Amino acid sequence: MEELSELLLQRRRKVDALWEAGINPYPNDFKPQHTSADIVAAYGDVEQLDAVDAKISVAGRILARRSFGKAAFIQLQDRKGRIQLYIKKDEIGEEAFATFDTFDIGDIVGAEGFPFRTKTGELSLHVRSIRLLVKSLLPLPEKFHGLTDVETRYRQRYVDLIVNPEAREIFVKRSRIVNLIRSFMAGRDFLEVETPMMHQIPGGATARPFITHHNTLDMELYLRIAPELYLKRLVVGGMDRVFEINRNFRNEGISVRHNPEFTMMEFYQAYATYEDLMDFTEELFCHVAQEILGTLDFTNQGIDISFQRPWKRLTVRDAILEYGDIEAKQLDDHDLALSYARSIGLTLPDEISSGKLLMEIFEEVAEHKMIQPTFITAYPTEVSPLSRKNDHNPEIVDRFELIIGGREIANAFSELNDPVDQKERFLAQVAEKDKGDEEAHYMDEDYVRALEYGLPPTAGEGIGIDRLVMLLTDSPSIRDVILFPQLRKEIK
Repeated sequence: MEELSELLLQRRRKVDALWEAGINPYPNDFKPQHTSADIVAAYGDVEQLDAVDAKISVAGRILARRSFGKAAFIQLQDRKGRIQLYIKKDEIGEEAFATFDTFDIGDIVGAEGFPFRTKTGELSLHVRSIRLLVKSLLPLPEKFHGLTDVETRYRQRYVDLIVNPEAREIFVKRSRIVNLIRSFMAGRDFLEVETPMMHQIPGGATARPFITHHNTLDMELYLRIAPELYLKRLVVGGMDRVFEINRNFRNEGISVRHNPEFTMMEFYQAYATYEDLMDFTEELFCHVAQEILGTLDFTNQGIDISFQRPWKRLTVRDAILEYGDIEAKQLDDHDLALSYARSIGLTLPDEISSGKLLMEIFEEVAEHKMIQPTFITAYPTEVSPLSRKNDHNPEIVDRFELIIGGREIANAFSELNDPVDQKERFLAQVAEKDKGDEEAHYMDEDYVRALEYGLPPTAGEGIGIDRLVMLLTDSPSIRDVILFPQLRKEIK
């Protein structure tokens, strides 16, 4: 810390000296006309640059410098990449070169010059003039990328983005992925909408909400856990195809797969079923992967994954039988299934329902083993309070979850549009909440009223954007794909 403090003092003294010399260390009148990528695109394939008469201006941060008395090389980084600059004392002038000598790694500068190649053939900018635009007071870490304390990268993302090109590339890809999804949806006549982030009644998912308070209305509100019930109100209103890409908030744990604030896309299509959405999801994911990776076969955390269609489809029950060490007659008998669940380490009460028991076993023995894209269907009705019951078996619903790499990536179902059935399921959820289930759904009378006006036959889906980005950028943690993930308070 003492060394850092001394470096900080040295740079502050440089700032003071610049002010005293009449030089503003934070000007705002330099307008770069080019980026590093522009220079490479225009002159990267030009072997002989001697005859090129071009005036180029760039701006960026100094990442490295090498001085040779009356000349110097610096590596400049801008939003598009890096370019080498060559500065000669007798060309920019003695006074300007003396000022340049005070520049430090981390400073932001603007430069004008012309393209040339060094003796080693590296495309560079031969500088005619250079100016300090921002004096950096804190030094960049020399080996930031090699830090074992990754929390520092998440907490000081601004530094991570400066020194780690791989981190910046992840977020460039994230932006592209979201834009590709938007264009895909718009191309299929879906309308992008925005729904409230603060709800009087939290709904649309099974999760604990964050609670806030509106002072003027003296009303308790909840940060939304899902936009589902508002989006389906829009379908009632005649917007047959809608989608929203936005944040959800769930007062849950933090892990490599979970952040309390995360991004999802939810979309709803009238006159469609959950089976239609399986095909739709395959098309969407394959389109995005092909555009981002140039292939449908890729590696994620050392594991080969293929998006080649068609994707596997299994019921919850069949997935347990395939991946777990249990026979069908055991799974279909509540007492035998409960005994099996306890034998694999699950702590469950005797009164657990058959549907919840099935899901506990599935999550323990099957979910994490499904690496290739797999649609899991036939979820128990009792754990799917917003899903339409299957016409042939009312114990299950018309729903799927998409599992890739052992993670849930998407959740979809044919929507329950019977208002009487929906109200009964809400009441059952309220009973569960009264028993202490903090994640159970609340009663939403207005949503039931909306259904009473008539929700067309509809299918809807939620896709975890963060997890999809993790998959397509080979990122091990959700915090690698969220610019500012939630962290504990910093200990000074």
